Amino acid sequence: MKLVRFGPLGKEKPGLLDDNGRVRDLSSVIPDLSDEHLSLASMKKLNALDINSLPLVDGVPQEDLRLGACVANVGKFICIGLNYADHAAESGMPVPAEPVIFNKWTSAIVGPNDDVKIPKGSEKTDWEVELGIVIGEGGSDIAEADAMKHVAGFCVINDVSERAFQIEGTGTWDKGKGCDTFGPTGPWLVTPDEVGDFNDLGIWLEIDGKRYQNGSTSTMVFKVPHLIAYCSRYMSLQPGDIISTGTPPGVGLGFNPPIYLKGGEEMKLGIDKLGVQCQRVVKA
Repeated sequence: MKLVRFGPLGKEKPGLLDDNGRVRDLSSVIPDLSDEHLSLASMKKLNALDINSLPLVDGVPQEDLRLGACVANVGKFICIGLNYADHAAESGMPVPAEPVIFNKWTSAIVGPNDDVKIPKGSEKTDWEVELGIVIGEGGSDIAEADAMKHVAGFCVINDVSERAFQIEGTGTWDKGKGCDTFGPTGPWLVTPDEVGDFNDLGIWLEIDGKRYQNGSTSTMVFKVPHLIAYCSRYMSLQPGDIISTGTPPGVGLGFNPPIYLKGGEEMKLGIDKLGVQCQRVVKA
């Protein structure tokens, strides 16, 4: 299934994509794509529905029908740094011996086509396309062999980053990662059965039509099950938590000289089977 949240900002409803790429309204079945409604039992219930019996929503998604972030009420937005060896190299950092964990604040989350705002004082706003894992079943100290039983689905994340806030001055990476609008999420929450081999998905990003990132999840240093198990050692994972798994090379920081967003650009990014995002960059 491809699950979505549609409608005006703050008034999104749950839906799913039918075979014609149109949205069907799920609000009579579940109140939202959040909490216990992301559980495996809930996913099984949704999968058994007669899609064509659900109300058809007016409009074409991502054209004249706005999509919100594909998960609501996110408790934790966990990110993994330097999880592609070639991205670590372009950042001038060694490949880590274990996953690097940092956070994006949940207030950064926006829809896949909402504007991204360059924050006040920023001179080094950057882009990062990433594979997102959405937790459906909570747990702690999860065994790697059991990790996929805890996954509701996958989605596209743009881990927008302000490099000066992130790595210059004092403080942690989080300061440059969680600015408002720095977490476009979606368009779809795609269930694992529809994704198939999540270890070999093409992943890319373009700025104004020029491709800067062009990689594959096959080159991730730490794979999805390991990341779930590792994170669950240090915190309980709960339904609706997101783990963003790192970015391939081609970020603005990695060029000589670096290339940063100034406002007015269009970011377009996607992952095989998970859909495409497109954001306009504006100055806050």
